[in-house]
Amino acid sequence: MATNGNYKAVPEATDALNKFKYEVANEVGVSLKDGYNGNISARDAGKIGGNMVKKLIQQAESQLK
Repeated sequence: MATNGNYKAVPEATDALNKFKYEVANEVGVSLKDGYNGNISARDAGKIGGNMVKKLIQQAESQLK
């Protein structure tokens, strides 16, 4: 059975990640609305996703110290 890789490793974290996405979007100045946001540019989506990853890595590294 083939999978597309589009799954959550921890499904219970979905709500927290969604809230985090909106927080990061607000920080970088991207306006998101509830629900579908397919109208935002790839650049803005990249800003949000990139900053989310950056913050998650910083958090993980700080826990290792």
